[in-house]
Amino acid sequence: MAGNRGGKAKLLLVEDNELNRDMLSRRLKNSGYEIIIAVDGKEGLEKTTVEKPDLILMDMSLPEIDGWEATRQLKANPETKNIPVIALTAHAMLGDREKALEAGCDEYDTKPIKLPRLLNKIESCVANSRF
Repeated sequence: MAGNRGGKAKLLLVEDNELNRDMLSRRLKNSGYEIIIAVDGKEGLEKTTVEKPDLILMDMSLPEIDGWEATRQLKANPETKNIPVIALTAHAMLGDREKALEAGCDEYDTKPIKLPRLLNKIESCVANSRF
C-alpha cells in the first residue's frame, strides 16, 4: 500500500526539548502530517491511548518516563502495540540502534534530524503498519 504523502497520517512527537519540538513539528506539518505533541514519556503514553496516532516519534532521553521505558510499555499494551515507534536520539553510539529495537522501536534516527531521511522512515513505517 502506498504511504501517506500528502498528509493523512497523525504523528505523535514525544520530545522534551522545546527548540527541537517546535522545529520538527513545524517541518512535519509543512510535509502534510497532523502533529500531536507530548513533552515527556508519561504524557506520550497518555496521548497515545487517547489520540491513537499512526506513528510515534519518540525521543529517548525524556523526563518522567524515558523513551526506552515508554516504548516498552506501548509495545506491551494490546491497544498500542501495533503503532510504529521511531526512536529519535542524539546517542549515535555503537549498539544504540540495537538497544532501541530491543525496547520495541520499529525504526531509529539520530539527531540532528535530517528531514528527508526521517520522512522516508515515517513513510515506510506507516505504509507497513496498515494492511
